[in-house]
Amino acid sequence: MKFGVNILSRGPMATREGYIEVVAAAEKLGFGFVSVNDHVVVPGDIASRYPYSEGGDWGNASSGQCLEQLSALSFLAACTQKLELLTSVMVVPHRQAILAAKMIATADVLSNGRVIVGCGAGWMKEEIEALGAPFEARGKLTDEYIQAFRELWTKPRPTFKGEHIAFENVLFEPKPVRKPHPPIWIGGESKAGIERAIRYGDGWYPGSSNPINRLDTADRVATAMADFKVTAKAKGRDPATINLAHVVLWPVAFEAEAAISGGRRTMTGSSAELITDARILAATGISHVNLSFHAPTIAGIIERMQKFSGDVLAKVG
Repeated sequence: MKFGVNILSRGPMATREGYIEVVAAAEKLGFGFVSVNDHVVVPGDIASRYPYSEGGDWGNASSGQCLEQLSALSFLAACTQKLELLTSVMVVPHRQAILAAKMIATADVLSNGRVIVGCGAGWMKEEIEALGAPFEARGKLTDEYIQAFRELWTKPRPTFKGEHIAFENVLFEPKPVRKPHPPIWIGGESKAGIERAIRYGDGWYPGSSNPINRLDTADRVATAMADFKVTAKAKGRDPATINLAHVVLWPVAFEAEAAISGGRRTMTGSSAELITDARILAATGISHVNLSFHAPTIAGIIERMQKFSGDVLAKVG
């Protein structure tokens, strides 16, 4: 099981120097991947409910700061040698399908095949509409775009006809290095997200903090993964063909924090408790766990990464 470092597109990490220092530390300390999140524009007024907070408020609503995700991905490709590069997650309706496929393929080529596409349909109506996409149709659009990505990445003369995207007899080169194409992981804990992962995904990538489906303890994550496998099988998909991954959306803490569902929050507590969480998650078949080490400074972020590496990675890696 690989552990990753969640690199935001805003805050102290979101500079040239910050990215370079943090990913260099991640490679040196034995992490397996880094991720970057996705916002393009921040609307001045947001009525949409953020699905990963108790009150529905989004913490970055007061700031317009956000580097563009796929551009940052190519920059991270140049800064790293072995880390996998994850979009966590790419909001599929944010970008026209052919352009997004080309940007992802470019990052994959420049990283020599290290890109993983975590993606979803998105939640912020105001941002999606500002970028010219129909919010109410975002689910259908996302399904079509994912199919179009695969067509563009694998076929010599890609052709696709859908309600929201259509093209024929185009040349799309170079193809991604990773074969058959960069893995597509579907984020989201809702019924729609789970069904999309089963129908179109190479992986399921749920988050920890959705109040409707709390995955805030290692045991709850393990139960969710077991339930997902049952659902996939019932819908005719071999669960073994779907990668399992998980993102913990609060920072790793070296003192125990209470989970709202009861018990101890995942990846908070003593070193022994963090190791216990890691072993529970690994036993479910999860391949990647994405973590946050947020601090006010780059030095503080790296210090937290170092402690996790020495206390946990060295013992379970």
